[in-house]
Amino acid sequence: MSKYLVIVESPAKVKTIKKFLGPSYDVAASMGHVRDLPKSKLGIDLEHDYEPQYITIRGKGELLANLRRQVKKADKVYLATDPDREGEAISWHLSKALNIPEKEIHRITFNEITKSAVKESLKHSRGIDMDLVDAQQARRILDRMVGYEISPVLWAKVKRGLSAGRVQSVALRIIADREAQIAAFIPEEYWTLDSEFSVEGSQKTVSASFYGDENGKIAISNEKQAKEIEENIKKGPVSVQEVKKGSRMRKAPLPFTTSTLQQEAGKVLNFATQKTMRIAQQLYEGVEIKGAGTVGLISYLRTDSTRVSDEAMNMAVNYIKDNFSTEYLAEAKEKKVSQGKIQDAHECIRPTDLSLEPSAIKASLSRDQFRLYQLIYKRFLASCMSSAKYETVSVKIKAGSYIFTAASSKLSFDGFLKVYVPDEEKDEAGSLSVDLTQDSRLSLKDTESKKHFTQPPAHFTEASLVKALEEMGIGRPSTYAPTITTILARRYVTKENKNLYITEIGDIVNNIMKEAFPSIVDVNFTVNFETLLDGVEEGNVNWKSVIENFYPDLHDAVKKAEEEIEKTQIQDEVTDEICENCGRNMVIKYGPHGKFLACPGFPECRNTRPYFEKTGALCPKCKSDIVIRNTKKGRRYYGCMGFPECDFMSWNRPSKTPCPKCGSLLVYKGSRLTCTSQDCDYIGGEKDKDE
Repeated sequence: MSKYLVIVESPAKVKTIKKFLGPSYDVAASMGHVRDLPKSKLGIDLEHDYEPQYITIRGKGELLANLRRQVKKADKVYLATDPDREGEAISWHLSKALNIPEKEIHRITFNEITKSAVKESLKHSRGIDMDLVDAQQARRILDRMVGYEISPVLWAKVKRGLSAGRVQSVALRIIADREAQIAAFIPEEYWTLDSEFSVEGSQKTVSASFYGDENGKIAISNEKQAKEIEENIKKGPVSVQEVKKGSRMRKAPLPFTTSTLQQEAGKVLNFATQKTMRIAQQLYEGVEIKGAGTVGLISYLRTDSTRVSDEAMNMAVNYIKDNFSTEYLAEAKEKKVSQGKIQDAHECIRPTDLSLEPSAIKASLSRDQFRLYQLIYKRFLASCMSSAKYETVSVKIKAGSYIFTAASSKLSFDGFLKVYVPDEEKDEAGSLSVDLTQDSRLSLKDTESKKHFTQPPAHFTEASLVKALEEMGIGRPSTYAPTITTILARRYVTKENKNLYITEIGDIVNNIMKEAFPSIVDVNFTVNFETLLDGVEEGNVNWKSVIENFYPDLHDAVKKAEEEIEKTQIQDEVTDEICENCGRNMVIKYGPHGKFLACPGFPECRNTRPYFEKTGALCPKCKSDIVIRNTKKGRRYYGCMGFPECDFMSWNRPSKTPCPKCGSLLVYKGSRLTCTSQDCDYIGGEKDKDE
């Protein structure tokens, strides 16, 4: 019997694909990349046309030896790595490492790991797409040059362990620029004016907001102006100037791309970008479903396309007809094309089988897998459904010489909202509770003016940073998660309550990059590079010419920086913890596993201690500090500083403020505060938050 070998990247895919193919097929995993540039040196021959010097990745020798034996036994070898630039490059590296002749290369791709998709791909094998490979090689070499040339400058001028990156440095600058905007922001005073009008012949009232006058909108900038308007409208008269009734539609959202999935999972599920990608990878590669075996639940997760295949659309149409009605089917959908390059071989991120409803397979999924799968499932289904329809009413009320407005909308047909309510969806009820006409007689019942101040721009979150990177055209979907992970791991940025804040060291590195390497951190320069890489992928640009035009300027900038930039001393953060050996105040240091306390007297005193971040709350048992701890599996919890003598712990974050009713410890449960005392029933709202 003929033996065919299919080589994939991940061992998780092996089990899923194996069951789709008969006994004549073997499936093996390359465990990701098998060749790369060496870690110990630049690995690029600068004297000979920038030729990359690839080596076998350490630890992959035995794996490659086993694959070579399997290749020799096989009648045909299929390279089935991921359907993107990186996947194409891995297939190319495999063909070189396994000595597969070019004419015997059979490259296959599939957008989802289903039986039909895998079997269909076997019918359409092709050679390696070298344009895709070259685009990936150009990206890899550019990133290597930036990292290996600039990082030593940071080591010499700031401290060892720092790094620079082509995309991470731009992301850091974007965060730093936002922090500068927030710091420089000067609040401006403004006022709002809301009035309540009684309706003659009815006990109901109408609430309306100040708009302006007959000439247009007026901004109220101070209390004097607000009081003058109040006095004017109290004199009257009051009349209904205009009533407009109409309708509006809210279009169904587009299905997920990589970046929109990261954004929505961050907002709705509170997932970090890295966590979103890790769980999506599990859903794509296959999950053991009771009664069905290993099933790939979603299509490929790295895509910037919202395209839906005809097969997937037919599946959605049939599902909507069977479970709802034909009026819930989407009208003819407009195709949205992104401004940048769309990997058109890809589709959106969608479920592979709509019959696998989230609720039906919940028992087979982890909590996080279920939540992310449900989000993807509902978003895709909603994208194939009709728009939501609202009946709208807007009213203009004239009081004195000024105009007030009120509006409301009522959902008349739920459409896609039947299955998916976007995170930003607001209450559509509005402020009109009575049906007004132009003949309605009104009188002023009450008016209230309020002072406000303009707010600075919001701090970036991971979700909003991903959105900004995508809108600016920086990086590609697969780069967002590792970029954010890197700047957090390097401690250039810290994350508190979802918000990203630049650190002292991040500020120093950003300033050095702006001063010495302005082109690297220039947004337009980075966007242009992405365009060049797209040109390489399309076969219009030679990849080595991209490198040739870039490296000399980088090298000159590095030499200049080494000579001109002054060394910066970063002081360790001093704590109030006292070293029991020598009496000095201990400082916070960073190691491979995070923060720890160390004596500043090193090397004379080598005392170290674990560092625990205090929450500001006190233990209800012994009044010691409650600190953040982690279980062996990495799950965060809140425990007593006095452990093991005191065993207090809580999975819920404690509040600094004690219970106003009984004085016991309060903890956050969702957006509410709950008392931990069994004898107290206090529950507080979001306004009680002390963060």
